[in-house]
Amino acid sequence: MKYPGLDLLRALAIVWVMLFHSFLVGGLGEDYSWLSRYGWMGVDLFFVLSGFLIGAQVLAPLARGGRLSFRDFYIRRAFRILPAFWVVLALYLAFPVLREAPGLEPWWKFATFTMNLSIDYANNAAFSHAWSLCVEEHFYLVFPLLAWAMLRKPSAAKFVGLCVLLVVAGIALRSVTWLHDTALAANGGLQRNWFVEDIYYPTWARLDGLLAGVVLAACKVFRPQCWERVQAQANTVLLLGLGVMAAALWLFKQRTGLLGNAIGWPVLALGLALLVFAGAGNRSVIARWRVPGAAWLAAISYSLYLVHKAVFHLVETAWGPALEGRGVVAFCVYGAAALLAGATLYYAVERPFLRLRERLPVFGRAVDVPAPAIKPFRDTGTA
Repeated sequence: MKYPGLDLLRALAIVWVMLFHSFLVGGLGEDYSWLSRYGWMGVDLFFVLSGFLIGAQVLAPLARGGRLSFRDFYIRRAFRILPAFWVVLALYLAFPVLREAPGLEPWWKFATFTMNLSIDYANNAAFSHAWSLCVEEHFYLVFPLLAWAMLRKPSAAKFVGLCVLLVVAGIALRSVTWLHDTALAANGGLQRNWFVEDIYYPTWARLDGLLAGVVLAACKVFRPQCWERVQAQANTVLLLGLGVMAAALWLFKQRTGLLGNAIGWPVLALGLALLVFAGAGNRSVIARWRVPGAAWLAAISYSLYLVHKAVFHLVETAWGPALEGRGVVAFCVYGAAALLAGATLYYAVERPFLRLRERLPVFGRAVDVPAPAIKPFRDTGTA
């Protein structure tokens, strides 16, 4: 089922990320800096959306007592992610003029989706936004296996316990890392961007958004009646989500501070998850609000994410001096160029491979891994 509210959130996420990355070309100016300051949160919104959509895709057949095909799942993900990614990576490797920064990590780190685990950000920042794709790929690899294993003997208590463990472990890991690195930096023993390399990029520090999305998916799949009851109050949930988001903004007043990086991430994930819940239905304001162009922007958002930094750099190289200080005009030129490039990549590469994926005979054949029939989790906490 198509949810316009989720398209709207995805469109907002990509625009927010692009506004944040406007720092590459000098920013939006003082009058508009508030638009871009927290734009990095757009990636976390993508994580929550991905956790929810992929989580539901994996959990739904298991809940019906069907079979989970790892083969089909991974092939579908490969056709969705890899073609456009490989094209952009090839362009970055073949044409250094496209790079928004001089240095680029070795190709094999991108090909194996390990770039986010060992990047030298100070010297190799080009195409560094691929870090989020690495996190997504790690999620795609591990989550189906974990879901299948846990649902062989399903238990709501076991699921809740794992979620709490992951949240607490994330808080502890980021806190210890922050304290350790700031102590070294204060003594002059850490000459690198430790925040990006040790906290912001690594997968193990960024599980909160994906986890929040998976929790939403589990609620929808295993507690459908409860889901529908709460959906009746979707606008109240939306307002609550905005309130939690306000708290997250306050926690991240200092983006690299201890408070935000200790507890700010799960608070942010909770706020975004509430917004996604409100969008994943038809009762809330954002679910009923048909914003012209939002669905199209959501459709090309992945391609747009891949190319927008390179496009910003090319526009700045060609017309930067002429656009400097021109505010809205510069914003429109950079944005239009990025949209054109993103749409080109989508229509030339991404969409054809998505259509090819649907024609492959592998989908619909016998699947790989049996699973027992699973009843919805009862409110008592057991299945």
